[in-house]
Amino acid sequence: MLINVDYALFHWINELANHLSFLNGIMRFLAQYAPYLFGLALLVYWFSFKMPHRMLVIEAVVTAVVGFAISWGLGHLFYRDRPFVGHDVIQLIHHDANASFPSNHALGAIALATVFWLHRQKYRVLWVILAVLIAVSRVWTGVHYPSDILAGAVIGAGCAVGIHTFIRSRKLPGIFIQAAIIFYERWEQKLGLKPAVQARTHITAPTSSAQMKSRR
Repeated sequence: MLINVDYALFHWINELANHLSFLNGIMRFLAQYAPYLFGLALLVYWFSFKMPHRMLVIEAVVTAVVGFAISWGLGHLFYRDRPFVGHDVIQLIHHDANASFPSNHALGAIALATVFWLHRQKYRVLWVILAVLIAVSRVWTGVHYPSDILAGAVIGAGCAVGIHTFIRSRKLPGIFIQAAIIFYERWEQKLGLKPAVQARTHITAPTSSAQMKSRR
């Protein structure tokens, strides 16, 4: 029953490639290249040389690694063919016929958008919208079922919230991350990659969730 609903929803979204063909170019971009915008954002945050931004980047990377590890395990335990393997679909982008479940693109985009949201970044709403559009585009272009997207989104958001909560609720992880960043920045400064005026001189306890709320 659920499989039938999943395929019916896939078919409805995928058929939009015929009915709204003027959007296909945008969907191709979203499905193939838009995820790199998240990587570019992480680079911008990292080279802002600000401690909160660098902590965000490390948290995002850890979240993505954990999420993809879970996805890899599920992909082997519950292997599922891509939609174009067993059905006639409108396939707008090339893709290998590997595991479809869960969607790594949806997982990564939703995970990073959630991290940006939890850190209350200025354009967090736009990042969330972009992540949702990336997820939808993977169905539109014929390479994922909706349930693949849903599973990836749940894993990504769950990992982001879980890791963020773990870091914020305990002092030691946050202090360890800051210490690692400070150690890195000292070498960065010695190599002339970072201005001396931006050197870090001490470690502060990470802001807790309660403190964050009190500052709103």
